[in-house]
Parts: sequence; C-alpha cells; structure tokens
Amino acid sequence: MRTPYFLMVGLIVILSTSCRKTTTLPFTPPPPNPQEIIPKSAINAFVHQQLETHGYFDWKMASDTMVWSALLHGDSILSVGYSTTSGAAGILQLIGEKEGITARQDQRTSTGDKLRFLNVRVSHFETVKALRASPIVRYAEPIGYGAFMRDISPRDAAAASDILASGCGYNSAKTDLVAGVDYTATSPAAKLSWNYPYHRVEQAWQRATGQHIKVMIIDTGVSPQQENLGSAFNQGWSAGRTLQKVGTYYNGSPDDPCGHGTSMAGVLAGPRGTDGNTAGIAYNCDLITVHAAENVVLLSTDAINGVTNAYVLGADDPAVKIISMSMGTIFSSGQIKDALSYAYSKGKLMFCAAGTSTSFFASFVGVIFPANQPQVVAVTGMKDNLKDRCDDCHTGSKVDFAIVMQKSSTGRNPLSIAMSGDVPSTVGGSSVATASCSAIAALVWSKYPAYPRDSIIARMARASSFANNRSSKFGWGIINADAAVGL
Repeated sequence: MRTPYFLMVGLIVILSTSCRKTTTLPFTPPPPNPQEIIPKSAINAFVHQQLETHGYFDWKMASDTMVWSALLHGDSILSVGYSTTSGAAGILQLIGEKEGITARQDQRTSTGDKLRFLNVRVSHFETVKALRASPIVRYAEPIGYGAFMRDISPRDAAAASDILASGCGYNSAKTDLVAGVDYTATSPAAKLSWNYPYHRVEQAWQRATGQHIKVMIIDTGVSPQQENLGSAFNQGWSAGRTLQKVGTYYNGSPDDPCGHGTSMAGVLAGPRGTDGNTAGIAYNCDLITVHAAENVVLLSTDAINGVTNAYVLGADDPAVKIISMSMGTIFSSGQIKDALSYAYSKGKLMFCAAGTSTSFFASFVGVIFPANQPQVVAVTGMKDNLKDRCDDCHTGSKVDFAIVMQKSSTGRNPLSIAMSGDVPSTVGGSSVATASCSAIAALVWSKYPAYPRDSIIARMARASSFANNRSSKFGWGIINADAAVGL
C-alpha cells in the first residue's frame, strides 16, 4: 500500500515546480509599505528557505508584514498566546481598538483559557504589529495559512485534491496477503504482522500485553463500521478492557472519514481475536481514540484546534499514560506547544511521527513538528535490512526510536485493521512506526506500572539496537520489546 505523503504536503505544493527543478525559489524581502500584500509565492519561498536553513519554521521568523499577508491570504484567524492571567482581556481590547470592532474569541478554542491563548479574527496590519510588540504576547500566528498556501493552477488541480485528503483513502483490505510471508497465525485465531519478530513482540507477550495501560490516539478517528474497534474490541484474548471514542475536530464526531486513524488503532490495540484479523501490539491495553483533524497534515485552523484540544483532553484524564499521534505539519504552532507542555507536566508519555513524504523531500528535511519538540518521543521507520530508512520516512538527530516497517524486497508494510471486515489492511510510513512504538511502551509500562515516564523510556533505550552509540539518524534504534519488558 502506498504510504501517505505525511506532513510535507505543504512543501510539495510550495515546490510544485521543484519536482522538475532543483533550485530553491528566491525570496526577496518585501517593501516597507504594509499596504502591499506579500504574495503567497514569496511567503512559501520564505518558509521553504527557513526549513532548508534551520530544519523548522516558526512564524517568529517572519516579519509583521508577512504575518499580516498570510492572515489575509488565509482565514484571518490569528492564534495569540499571552503570558498573564489577565492578558486575554487586554488583548481583546487592543484588537477591538485597532480593528474598530468588539473583538470576540473564536468559539472553537475550548482549551484557550487553560493554555492562555486566543483565536481572534484580525485584518489590520497595525493590529498584527501591536500584538507582536506587546510584552504580554508570547506568539501571534496566522494559524490556518497552511490550508490556503497553495497557488492552484489547472495542472495542479489533481494534486490539490490529493492534498485535501492527505493520508486518507488507503485503509482497504489486502486480499493478496500470504501466510508465512506477510503474517503468521496465532491463538485464538489472529494474525501476527511480518515485522513483529524484528521487535520480539511475541516473546514480550509472555510477560506483558498492555493490560491496565490507557493509550490515547490523536488522529482522524475510528471507522464505525469496524467492529474490532467497536463491539468486538474485547473478543478473544483481549477481554476486559475499555474503549472510548471522542471527537475534538470542529464537528465533534468520533468517526473516521479518512481511514488513517482506524489503521493506527489497529496497529496499536487491535484485539487478539477469533475472527482472523490482525492483532495489535498492545492487544490488552485500554484505548481512547480522538478524531482531531481531517487528515494527517495539520494545516487548517480546525485541525490545529482539534489537536490542541485533544492533548489537553488526554492530559486531564488521569488514567491516560501514553498519547500517540501520527500527524504533524511543517509549521510550528504555539498553542500546540502549549498543549504539549501541559500534557508533559501531567506525566504523559507522548510519541509523534518524525515525518513521511517522498524520498526526495525526506532526504534533506528532518523531523517535523511536533515530533521535533523536546516533550515528545520522535519515531521513524526502517527497512528490514536494519540499516536504511523506509522510502518515505524522515530521519534526523531528533529521532528517538525506529520501527522495522518496510520489506526491502517487496515494499510490503505491516498489517493493520481495515475500515470494515476481518481481512487486514497494511499501512506504512512513520505513522505505523509511531503507533507501534507507542504500543511497545504500553507493554513495558504494563509490566512496571509504578515506574515514571522517564524510566519507561530508559528501559526502551537500553533494549534498542544503538543503545551504546546513539545514531544521528535513528536515535536509539530498533527496540527489542522482549528485552525492554525484561524478566
């Protein structure tokens, strides 16, 4: 199955001609006149330039004029982080004065007061300038520009359609799976993915199966047609656990319109059942799935807010130990950073995907946001030759662990659960690597429930292939789940 072009979709569009030319679009500083809006092409070129130079992009790198221009090109929603408890009122008053209106907080920021940020509609340059100069403003970002950054020409219409559904539509049943090659059978009547032996998952199951560990998956939800992630979640050897489905995306639905979230849930927590479907690595863990975004590329205001709210939801649930997210973006987000810090302060162990894109982009673009943040564990994928990254996977110094998830000979990816039925699907990229790594952490934590978060990571690191010499591309490397669980 083709892996999703995870997270670098924005870059793909930015460089719609770069597939044909290897030169970077030139960036010319804008004229001082703020009445002249910087075109998308120049903003996009600047973003690309910063990514190549620094490995990340933050709107603090841009000028007031560029931030204002990005607002006008987008949905005009500015995400404003403030530093004092009374800051919200002052910011709203400032915006009201500059905009000539009574500014109102956007109603989709249900966690704004807790994290000290606002989503506000802004259109005037002087408003942007004043906010960014204010000593109580931590950041002021055009939160939804990524969803509008494309300069669409007729020849790019098909690509734009793909971008709007990035990572979606691939989670269908695979009827060509071969026993003994793509999977092995196990009791009571389940399938084990071909990559489990590389991590000694079955051996680890002798002592831990994820029992009593609650994991949250922040993604695109779960298919209501898939009973293994519904009414049959507790079948077979996976009895007695809990499943919750929630939605923090603007429509509040927990259902998966995309397919990506369903496949992540299958890899991590699919039941070890009686119907012939694939068993997840942590097949006895408790699970909460969150529909937080429309696809795996976090570009829209709704997606950024959905993810922000999801992290806070997980942070505030004392039973949640692990949060796994196989989504991300090329833009740093202040409010997601706030949410990560909040969840980290609550003791949560968070895993994020290092990034998935074309081989060309992955070769020079490192770990994307939010996997590049210090509060999270970044995960990427490797081929079964145990030395090369997967064709579409990002690597870099911020990667912490690697999961074997692509066959060198055939390109086959690990098994997961399809949108419906009992015939497994397959899924690739750093997405499946992240869900798998999160599941291994659940195995370890279920064996040592009294351990703090850092001790779980330490056990995983000591049981990995580069434990004695951390790799600059793959971190601690390939995890031996059996050794991490220990005797």
